[in-house]
Amino acid sequence: MSPTRPLTVLHLVANRWWTGSAEPVIRLLTGLRARGHRVLLGLIAGDRFEQKAREAGLAPLAGLSLEVRGNPLRALADLRRVRATVRAEGVDVIHTHHSHDHWLGWLARGGGPAALVRTFHNARAVRLGWPSTALYRRTDALIAVSREIEERGRRAGIPADRLARVEGVVDLGRFDTADGGAAIRKEFDLGGAPVLGCVARLAPRRGHELLIRGFRLLLAEYPGARLLLVGKGEARARLEALVTELGVAREVLFTGYRDADLPGVLQALDAFALMGAGSDESCRAALEAMAAGRPVVGRRVGALPETVLHGVTGLLVDDDQPESVAAALRALIAEPARAVAMGRAGKERARALYGSDVHAARVEEIYESALRLRTGERR
Repeated sequence: MSPTRPLTVLHLVANRWWTGSAEPVIRLLTGLRARGHRVLLGLIAGDRFEQKAREAGLAPLAGLSLEVRGNPLRALADLRRVRATVRAEGVDVIHTHHSHDHWLGWLARGGGPAALVRTFHNARAVRLGWPSTALYRRTDALIAVSREIEERGRRAGIPADRLARVEGVVDLGRFDTADGGAAIRKEFDLGGAPVLGCVARLAPRRGHELLIRGFRLLLAEYPGARLLLVGKGEARARLEALVTELGVAREVLFTGYRDADLPGVLQALDAFALMGAGSDESCRAALEAMAAGRPVVGRRVGALPETVLHGVTGLLVDDDQPESVAAALRALIAEPARAVAMGRAGKERARALYGSDVHAARVEEIYESALRLRTGERR
């Protein structure tokens, strides 16, 4: 149910990359716009985030820097620009996504009527000391995208009536249409082999080493199996050296970064695996795999314990042992019908819980609550 009036919502995102907060923000703005709200977006211009925003029909505000390490004059210019935008556009809600833009939003709002909202996209973003805790108490609503983040928010002293848990979001339509993975299987000469895959930046603490070592244990039983590692990043050379050292360079395939054909990549898999949450702890990659109808094997990190229904839409791994990862992967490879059923259940769960409209409707409720709180504080 939409609110009694359309809102004007300004999102401030001190991010330039197509990672972390970027895609969830675009999915949310798309959903809010479809529900009749007016959305404005401030971001760091000049890279993939801006490009993707424009492709979605979202023209970023001109004249903003939002650079975290910019000079003081730019920061002051940003404050003036945001403050002027809030007044001229009649902004009802300032929704921020990082520490830098959170402080900027608070300063720009001043004593005005706009509600201030912050989304925490990972647990590290929730700081437990002053002055951040003081800022949290002066914010009308704070959103956690996983239970782990929500618990850390409580430790930071965020009042319960201001802290909300919101599920992740995925572009359902994008992952519902592809060729079933035929082109990818042909490109990598996969034939009818069992194919597992992971989509994640090749960076430290993403769990690639654990996945590779777990996959290696399968090969004695399933020598034709393949593991696709999808993504780019600074750890690629190290991971390539690891697969060579373990003697699995033929079985572990680095696909590079995929964008336009990502739905096809996911549909080429028999199962998807994610061992680390990364900078977006809603674990969007797992949501995309579910939207593509693939079962998910994941560690209990980020939002995965709430997203993956163990034994229904995938399997959760309780520790960081390669043997445990191998057991979960083996369970799906050994029972293809079970894996297909889990993928189907995951797709239904994604449609019910993680689409843009459902996500926007939940955030809309939080905006209304934040506005009521702000109105009460100003009386």
